[in-house]
Amino acid sequence: MPHLNFVLPHWLYWGTLLVFPLIAIYLVKRQQRYGVPRGPSLFIAYLFWLTGGMMGLHRFYLRSLWGFAFVPVFLLSLHVSDVIRDRREDVSRTHAAYEAAAVQVRRQTLPPSVTMTPTETSRLEKAKADEAKAKTEADVEVANMERWQGYSRWLAILLALMLVVDAALLPGLVRRQREREAGEVVAPEPPVPDMPPAGTHEDPTMHLHTRITDKLEWLNVRIGEFVAYWAVISVFAYFYEVMARFVFNSPTNWVHESMFLMYGMQYVLCGAYAYREDQHVRVDVFYVKLSPRGKAIADIVTSVFFFIFILTLAWTSGRFALDAINNSEVSFTEWGIQYWPVKLMLPIGAVLMALQGLSKLIKDIVLVTGGRA
Repeated sequence: MPHLNFVLPHWLYWGTLLVFPLIAIYLVKRQQRYGVPRGPSLFIAYLFWLTGGMMGLHRFYLRSLWGFAFVPVFLLSLHVSDVIRDRREDVSRTHAAYEAAAVQVRRQTLPPSVTMTPTETSRLEKAKADEAKAKTEADVEVANMERWQGYSRWLAILLALMLVVDAALLPGLVRRQREREAGEVVAPEPPVPDMPPAGTHEDPTMHLHTRITDKLEWLNVRIGEFVAYWAVISVFAYFYEVMARFVFNSPTNWVHESMFLMYGMQYVLCGAYAYREDQHVRVDVFYVKLSPRGKAIADIVTSVFFFIFILTLAWTSGRFALDAINNSEVSFTEWGIQYWPVKLMLPIGAVLMALQGLSKLIKDIVLVTGGRA
């Protein structure tokens, strides 16, 4: 396979984090208006074509046996890529041996004004013979690698042609598969048992609403839903990394760095949303046995420690982020992504947590003083 030299531009990384969730939210809302899809989806078919087309996943999604035509070509591509890796190591080894032999020839060669002894002449002839042998071996290994690279190029062309043809055929394939499935008798799906979540949803104020708390929580809900779609981006990013590393012999550094930075930002921004949904871990040995009013009282008492921690986090992380902004801090890798937006998420996440904690405290007080969850 040909090498991939793509490096994600910084503007594309930050733009994707902003635009992708908006597109995903629009598509989800649009699908909700039309109801549960029946039969194969053209969008999903093209998604499989884009991410797993080399293995024929789009054909298998449409229940087409032609998907098996992609499998041997893809497996051959993996084999050829593995052989090229070995040939590259052999080229490096033989080239190093040739360079070492050439150095020995230069060392054994004396200036023309110096008469060489028979021993020195013998050493020089032996060094030249070793150099010629090493050069022959290096040339053979280079030829072998070029031959396997030729196989790789032809396999890449074949796969590309197959994918281009299927890209044009997919709309018709999806339409015919929908027509076939429309005539099939679909057995009703068994009901999914309602399993109560363990260790969560113990908050007695989860279903309590006030005008103030609803406004405070609206922001956390919207931000939590927005950054939740970032997890889908990692599917595409790590798919690219696996394909680039094992198929195209082009491993990257930027994929892993971009994803752990993204998940770090998602972690701090989703904390308030998880708090609202009562998804944080708690030691509930005693808490779970309390009445709703007792739980609310316990939450009011322990909220003191929560606000001490979260306000301290907001203050210290704010200074941390400000230093990164003033110094235009970037990562230490060759990708050089900006760090200040990542660090800025820390105080923002802490403020969101503080707002959610305030909402929780208000609802606890309402419940204790006569409200009802």
